[in-house]
Amino acid sequence: GTCWSFATTSFIETELIRMGKGEHILSPMWFVRYAYPDKAEKYIRYHGSYNFGVGGQAHDVTNVVKQFGFIPEEFYRGMNIGEEEHNHGEMASVLEGIVDAVKKNRGGKITPLWKNVFDSALNIYLGKPVEEFTYQGKNYSPKTFVESLGFNADDYVELTSYSHRPFYSTFDLEIPDNWSKDKYYNVPIDELIAIIDYALSNGYSVCWDGDVSEKDFDRKKGVAIVPLDPVEIKEGEEEKSEVPAKEKTITQEMRQTTFDNYTTTDDHLMHLTGLAQDQNRTKYYYTKNSWGTKDKKYDGYWYMSESYVRLKTVAIMIHKNAIPQEIKTKLGF
Repeated sequence: GTCWSFATTSFIETELIRMGKGEHILSPMWFVRYAYPDKAEKYIRYHGSYNFGVGGQAHDVTNVVKQFGFIPEEFYRGMNIGEEEHNHGEMASVLEGIVDAVKKNRGGKITPLWKNVFDSALNIYLGKPVEEFTYQGKNYSPKTFVESLGFNADDYVELTSYSHRPFYSTFDLEIPDNWSKDKYYNVPIDELIAIIDYALSNGYSVCWDGDVSEKDFDRKKGVAIVPLDPVEIKEGEEEKSEVPAKEKTITQEMRQTTFDNYTTTDDHLMHLTGLAQDQNRTKYYYTKNSWGTKDKKYDGYWYMSESYVRLKTVAIMIHKNAIPQEIKTKLGF
């Protein structure tokens, strides 16, 4: 459920390398720790009508950076429960129980004390936020660490491509995990693909949000496609052919239909890091996932075809300078 934090953390780490600031392993749980209280505040403020799940968006990370900075993972691992891997099932249930109890308002009025209870629960499960740390021989706060690296969260924008809203404008993307109602730039799908390709061809990477629920997001092969003629495979029987399948040509209308009828949903965030081709010269996006490397064909990476990305991308986050100038001009920046 915290893929949004892992993907965007990886994206920021890559940006720091691109900027010549060196390699730094940042804490994904830092962003989870600070996003939750704001989410809880909105949930109570709107009498429970806001989404309160573990999901989020790339901007949840950059919003935390603006207010609270970031920190190397060695100083904030967020794993107080003693497991080797992150497991937030119990924590999510406890936090949901707190806000749902407050929402019921059985005392006749809500006191501000619930926020202390909520913060205490986060501190128990994830750890109390670190105020100062010594890293590579220097003392920092989370905010001065960001400043020392020259990272500016305002340099990053989110884009989407849906025709129910005007192109070259911004709107609150209507997905449950956009609980903060952040704005997305809307561009035609051909231009969204052009932006991704331009970024990956010019030393940038892309934080990707999309749908991975389709059976053609193949977890065994590490490949995601949109086949022209889907072949039904019997349960327990692996597809034997290694010949790339022909794919559908994806249109703006197809994107809109799948968004409107919920066959494209906001499932997962990942990190696009490169371009590749198969033997038929079909373009793929080399994609870093956060599902670990065990039993994964490409050590935790996926290859998503252009057709898949055209159809199943919900949104992206990117540096403003990774957008071609002619599209930036249309967007007004």
